Amino acid sequence: MPGSRNDLTRLRAALTAFFALDGFVFAGWVVRIPAIKEQTGASASALGLALLGVSAGAVVTMTLTGRLCRRYGSHPVTVACAVLLCLSVALPPLTHSALALGLVLLVFGSAYGGINVAFNSAAVDLVAVLRRPIMPSFHAAFSLGGMIGAGLGGLVAGSLSPVRHLLCLTLIGLVVTLFAGRALLRCQPAAPPDGADRDQGAPRRLGRTRRLVVTFGVIALCTAYGEGAMADWGALHLEQDLDASPGVAAAGYSCFALAMTVGRLTGTTLLERLGRTTTVVAGGTTAVAGMLLGSLAPSVWAALFGFAVTGLGLANVFPVAIERAGALGGPAGVATASTLGYGGMLLGPPAIGFMADWFSLPAALTSVAALAAVAVLVAVATRRAAAPG
Repeated sequence: MPGSRNDLTRLRAALTAFFALDGFVFAGWVVRIPAIKEQTGASASALGLALLGVSAGAVVTMTLTGRLCRRYGSHPVTVACAVLLCLSVALPPLTHSALALGLVLLVFGSAYGGINVAFNSAAVDLVAVLRRPIMPSFHAAFSLGGMIGAGLGGLVAGSLSPVRHLLCLTLIGLVVTLFAGRALLRCQPAAPPDGADRDQGAPRRLGRTRRLVVTFGVIALCTAYGEGAMADWGALHLEQDLDASPGVAAAGYSCFALAMTVGRLTGTTLLERLGRTTTVVAGGTTAVAGMLLGSLAPSVWAALFGFAVTGLGLANVFPVAIERAGALGGPAGVATASTLGYGGMLLGPPAIGFMADWFSLPAALTSVAALAAVAVLVAVATRRAAAPG
């Protein structure tokens, strides 16, 4: 890649800003869902169907965005999706029916899915140029942005209406996009040394590459499943099964998210010392132990400790899977792995619900540990083919 080390530093800073913005905006929307449900008068089932708009928009757009990145470049696509994300987050509180809410969430989900593929593609190329495993630091920025967005959303929920709150998110997001976007568009795209060879070669080699990309997507799915399950069911488990107070129950996901953020902030050092495969295996194994403790522990504090251990274990598995898929398949690889990973996040909450009805919620939550174990087994089975790491 032409340019100095300062150019690469500016590129890294700009991408970090977009990762943080994505988490900030998405978390700000999530904390206002109860108020928007009341405003629209939607039943629980109608709201659930409307919320599928986010998922449907994201999954459909992720595949398309990989092609757009190859044609126009990941930097312009990142900026365009960021603008759409910031504008569309102001739309949900303007709706007054579940149908209208679902339609605007299709737009919001499309922007969310698009920006995730675009900035992950740009980050994958930068990782290859720097020859350092810095992918977890970008995802740490996403986690930090989400924690700030959720925290601020909780603080202003009592004083600002959803319309004003989400409009503020739009304005803040557009300002961040203006400055970070200008910096990103001025940076030349990172050009990995092997970038010209990706998506090329004999059909047999292409087939092997696609299989590896799907394999990394499966690893992403197994770990994202746990994130979705913890977000939707962790607090209920603490309150319903362990008699925790609402305040302590709400701290369950906070412990998980904070530990995940800390794990990602230290992820680069961990990857440099252990390598990718060892990091995935160690992280997945840690998550298995943590989730078994979190779901089966007889006391609240032991469960909270288990949630934190789970967050530490899962922290770097998803970033590594996305980075390796992108290194092998370019934007299309990122799109495939992201789609599978996002599918896992969507699959987790309803799957846990069905299993809780059939068995019990603690038993259902052990499926998070089971899928983390699957990720470990897949990583071990493909460690030679998935080199380096």
